[in-house]
Amino acid sequence: MNRRAIAQTAAILFVLSWIFPVAAGKVKNPTSLPRWWGTVDVALAFVVAVGAFGIQVLGKRNVDLQTERTTYRIYRGSLHALLVVGVLVMLAGDRINWANCSTGFLWRTWLLLYILPWWLAAARRAEADPMRSSSSKIDH
Repeated sequence: MNRRAIAQTAAILFVLSWIFPVAAGKVKNPTSLPRWWGTVDVALAFVVAVGAFGIQVLGKRNVDLQTERTTYRIYRGSLHALLVVGVLVMLAGDRINWANCSTGFLWRTWLLLYILPWWLAAARRAEADPMRSSSSKIDH
């Protein structure tokens, strides 16, 4: 399995892991969730965390100036999500059980933003030019 396929698999698992805090925030009574729900949530969270570490290892040597710039643009755009969350809290605050879902949202968001440059580098197609200059590489 190449690094791009691993990065795509990690992204799919990451998106799937968001189902758990969303569902936990929507239910009125957390005990109404199936008994296996918590076990699967923790197991998938562990796999996502291990995958994030793997992405960091895979992408570490491939982060270049283009990746840094793309990451910066995504960081700037994601700042608007803070405003969206604020509006969501104001408009739907009483319909979402924040105590059940905020921890899951926060750590997943932190992890996503933390590994973003390495994920972008790992997910990028391999360069066709073998003579590509390594001087633009940034060591993290």
